[in-house]
Amino acid sequence: MRVLLSTYGSRGDVEPLAGLAVRLRELGAEVRVCAPPDEDFARRLAGVGVPLVPFGPSARALTKAGPPPSSGGLPRRAAEIIAGQLDVAIAAAEGCDAVVAAAGILPAAAGARSVAEKLGIPSVCVTFQQLTLPSPERRPLTYPGRPLPPDVTDNRVLWNLDAENINALFGEALNTNRASIGLPPVDNVREYVYGDRPWLATDPTLDPWQETPDLDVVHTGAWILPDERPLPTELVTFLDAGEPPVYVGFGSMPMRDSEDAAHVAVEAVRAQGRRAVVARGWADLALIDDQDDCFFVGEVNHQELFGRVAAVVHHGGAGTTTTATRAGAPQVVVPQLADQPYWAGRVADLGIGAAHDGPTPTFESLSAALRTALAPGTRARARAVAGTVRTDGAMVAAKLLLDAISRERPPVPA
Repeated sequence: MRVLLSTYGSRGDVEPLAGLAVRLRELGAEVRVCAPPDEDFARRLAGVGVPLVPFGPSARALTKAGPPPSSGGLPRRAAEIIAGQLDVAIAAAEGCDAVVAAAGILPAAAGARSVAEKLGIPSVCVTFQQLTLPSPERRPLTYPGRPLPPDVTDNRVLWNLDAENINALFGEALNTNRASIGLPPVDNVREYVYGDRPWLATDPTLDPWQETPDLDVVHTGAWILPDERPLPTELVTFLDAGEPPVYVGFGSMPMRDSEDAAHVAVEAVRAQGRRAVVARGWADLALIDDQDDCFFVGEVNHQELFGRVAAVVHHGGAGTTTTATRAGAPQVVVPQLADQPYWAGRVADLGIGAAHDGPTPTFESLSAALRTALAPGTRARARAVAGTVRTDGAMVAAKLLLDAISRERPPVPA
């Protein structure tokens, strides 16, 4: 069997697909991943023997080029990403038995499902957070330039408005590209992407899904790729030289509104009597001085590192939140956008850390959050919750997908 996995987004969108790819391969499938051409994505996939089929512009370059696109810029960017995807993914999906479309960016998932439709092969859409799945339990996320009316309290009405906003932003971009490969237009982009049975690849403890009559959500658990890479020798030496430090890193967030984020974070960590490990990330953080109580890292094994730190200060991406939770590390989440405030709230609600109020930390605000995270009760709670995090989500999904492919295939003549 052959499977194409497709996404466009940050490391948090690519890493889970790597986890699924490894499990599919263990079950005998041939797998390839369509994703942005960023070097760190290619290196991570190559490290587990999964080929990358690159498409579109660099995700890192787009993120660092300027502020998020406005409502006027979103349709243009969506059209570019879908066009680049169709140029590559149709050829990549030839001979495949299924396509998995990750909805990191909704238009890219729509493009991937269109590729599967063009080739007449089954596809499934997966999301790594539930906030874009229609539910009467909560309001939708908002898009730039398209705020939801604050006086409307009926969530079903708001989700209808969300569908209208998605169509207005992405409908033309999707349908123009669909026409170019001979496919009919789509009336409802969100409905086309998710269908009536989307997959939710998140941990049930961190992200419990409440059943809704409109969607048959398949909650697989998070797709975790075990990381066997050793930590750098110099980092191990630093960790062994004293009490567990506090990790500070904001992943793919450029932290434009916090130009002194590293300085604020290191001083707040020092005020708690702790050492620090500072990760470069897409914000290009760096050490603020040459004192020996701080260590600078680039790409490292978070699964290993988070098990050796006193707390993790991060942006609240789904992957980082899950990794820290699984490691039993207390967290301080400084959410920047999209689903990150939700993950910050889940960390606080579970008692395994603190949710920072807003995206711009100050010495005072981060110090207060660190005091909560470093309290003995928070550490005990984090360790208890760590034992509930499932690690089989990628294998669950792999078996579901291959079973579905087998049912779709015509019987082999005797």
